[in-house]
Amino acid sequence: MLLLFVAACVGGWLLVFPAGRDALADAVLRMGRGLDRRWRAANQQSAQGASSLSRRGRALLAAARGVLARHPLLSAACIAFVMLPPLAALLLAGRLQLPGVAEDTHAVNEQVALLLRGERLVAPPALPPAVFTTAEVTLIRPQLAGANRNWDLLDADFTQRLLLVFKLMRERHGYEMVLLEGYRSPERQNELADAGGHVTNARAFQSWHQFGLAGDCAFLRDGKVVISEKDPWAMRGYELYGQVAEAAGLTWGGRWRMMDFGHVELRTRRR
Repeated sequence: MLLLFVAACVGGWLLVFPAGRDALADAVLRMGRGLDRRWRAANQQSAQGASSLSRRGRALLAAARGVLARHPLLSAACIAFVMLPPLAALLLAGRLQLPGVAEDTHAVNEQVALLLRGERLVAPPALPPAVFTTAEVTLIRPQLAGANRNWDLLDADFTQRLLLVFKLMRERHGYEMVLLEGYRSPERQNELADAGGHVTNARAFQSWHQFGLAGDCAFLRDGKVVISEKDPWAMRGYELYGQVAEAAGLTWGGRWRMMDFGHVELRTRRR
């Protein structure tokens, strides 16, 4: 802002006072002549090799310092005009955001909004790791053993919405849900991307998992994790899960081209 103010003052001075324009032109001409003389002097005094380059650089630096000392106002104006474009770009540019922030958000259902403003829900107790490494689960999600299921690493707003989804799925539809994976490190995201497009097409920081704003979920039946979409009971659960998740303002992966029925995310402007 200071540079913008200085540039505006200099520009106004040049527009209003013709003598200022003449003085600027004369100063630029003298500056050019002075630099030319010093450049020639540096060339004449320089020797061959690295030492000559060093002396030439020092001479040019000294010349530049001399010009700055004699013409502080002109120098400040030149620096301002050089620095203004990148500074303006930084100040005026919008925050970076992951693709699809605006076009795929869902309004929160009024009843769900009231529930979100109520009591703070608490994450369920952690299940034994063996529950996530059974033959049925590993067949569908072979990389699940290395997944992170720590609710504390998730965004607080996303956590409350997802816990509310779990609560409504249990109380209204009789489905007990479980978090398969929440926060995902950039390294793990790249590992999953390297496994192929059937796993994920998103690389590090192209997924909401890296910001604690996404979760992969499934169902718990008779103490076992059920993921299979071939199971009619689970498929009906995914449909209800998608409806409840969208009512809570989350984006459901079941509507994507490469459908991911257990995935939900909270799309927001992060950066």
